[in-house]
Amino acid sequence: MRNEEVLNQSPPISGTNAWRTDPLLMQLCEGYSEPVRKDLEQLGRFVRTQEAQELARLANTETPVFKPYDRYGYRVDLVEYHPAYHALMRRSVGAGLHSSIWEDGESEKGQRHQSRAARFYLTAQLECGHLCPLTMTNAALAALMSNPALFRAWAPRVITRKYDSSSKPAAQKQGVTLGMGMTEKQGGTDVRANTTRAEPAGEGLYRLNGHKWFMSAPMSDGFLVLAQAAEGLSCFLLPRLTDDGATNGLRFQRLKDKLGNRSNASAEVEFDGALGYLVGEPGAGVRTIMDMVTLTRLDCALASAGLMRAALAEAVHHARHRRVFGKVLVEQPLMNRVLADLALDVAAATALAFRLARSFDGAANDRSEAAYARVMTPVTKYWVCKIAPAVIYEAMECLGGNGYVEEAPLARYYREAPVNAIWEGSGNVMALDVLRVLSRNAGLFDDVLKGMAEDLGAAGRGTVDVLMAAMRVCESDEGAGRILTEQLALAAAAAELKRLGAGQVADAFIETRLAGQWRGTYGMLDARHDAAAILDMLYPEVS
Repeated sequence: MRNEEVLNQSPPISGTNAWRTDPLLMQLCEGYSEPVRKDLEQLGRFVRTQEAQELARLANTETPVFKPYDRYGYRVDLVEYHPAYHALMRRSVGAGLHSSIWEDGESEKGQRHQSRAARFYLTAQLECGHLCPLTMTNAALAALMSNPALFRAWAPRVITRKYDSSSKPAAQKQGVTLGMGMTEKQGGTDVRANTTRAEPAGEGLYRLNGHKWFMSAPMSDGFLVLAQAAEGLSCFLLPRLTDDGATNGLRFQRLKDKLGNRSNASAEVEFDGALGYLVGEPGAGVRTIMDMVTLTRLDCALASAGLMRAALAEAVHHARHRRVFGKVLVEQPLMNRVLADLALDVAAATALAFRLARSFDGAANDRSEAAYARVMTPVTKYWVCKIAPAVIYEAMECLGGNGYVEEAPLARYYREAPVNAIWEGSGNVMALDVLRVLSRNAGLFDDVLKGMAEDLGAAGRGTVDVLMAAMRVCESDEGAGRILTEQLALAAAAAELKRLGAGQVADAFIETRLAGQWRGTYGMLDARHDAAAILDMLYPEVS
């Protein structure tokens, strides 16, 4: 007997609008110009279309393929991507995700980081792998500013907003992207242990020999790499191809078989006399890449916040259309509280990531914003990225078996979630960065804590006292660095929710995260907090 009648399955979420159904995002973007908000409206609609969802699926199931040789046996070192990947890249490059903070348009003046953050956050809800080369391209220009001649040569090719996937010398392309290769087998995060050597080759060029253990987006047109020069660890720009179209001594060994981020290729590479340009001062490689790293860390937080939003939106959508034990699932008390509890962390993570973007826009003209950007970049990256796997897993559990299968996007989100906590500095590296600021320029914390106290209101004084006590502990106990980092993140997120006037959302977050008991899982809201109201506020039902 065949049974083809389908009952009690939730409809697809496609056809809705990720911008219109996100009141918190719309509030965060209230001060944006009309052209930017119009772009966000269109992008929010696009990421929820069936066509876009299918591009995301295909880009991750039809993964990149390494082609070391052509049909005649010549070494070509090419990586082939599925057309779906190129379609996503073309759309996001056209939206300026790789370059808009470097452009001169009036519509985003004073809000370039925040406007880009909103586009990045929405796009992350669709597909994150293709965002990796766009993040690196955007951030690499910050490092190139330390070599004005290189910046003048490469920046105009980046900001064309034209995606050109052809394998040609950079000067012959309509648009270019930039990648990076920092870590090696023996050192990982400890880049000072790098063994790749750079020797002067005349005319301002260096010849590099060595390897990199991870080089993401290997079809980028140029790569920022660290290598040991006579003066010490230095930063170099290596074009992938020479001016005559030959490979520039980059020998890709294989592509990494990664847990997630599958649409984006990551390669192991050996340098065999690769020619590169010095970026920054000789021996100042780490200092040269720090502005770049700061930008990539913001993107890690934005992408993780977007992933969590997408995962929880799927869970809420499912719960509103599924009936269990005689009730709509979202009306079951336990499920309602799980979803609301998750929504608090997703809202807090989103608010915190956008607060960091705002500090980037204000840092040049406001000392307190500059202090916030320096202190809170590692803090935000640490907490937002670290909670993503747990949030996305719990959202998956809300769908049960329907969430665990590959046809649903939850599996892809879950595989994607760990990478942002690992890339550009793992949790311990972020905590060490916070401790570095504490030891070298503790005064920066004064402005940050003052702002938090003002935004938190009545809860501010006690929170600041706890943070200052944690700072004192860290002065003599490096192992307490994660405690301080997490407490800073929770306090800053709570402060931003209060500043935004988030009402019940802010109050529930403060009581359960800053003043609550130790929590190991989600669903720990008690009856004092209106779980249904919190959920409806952050995830309004689509009529």
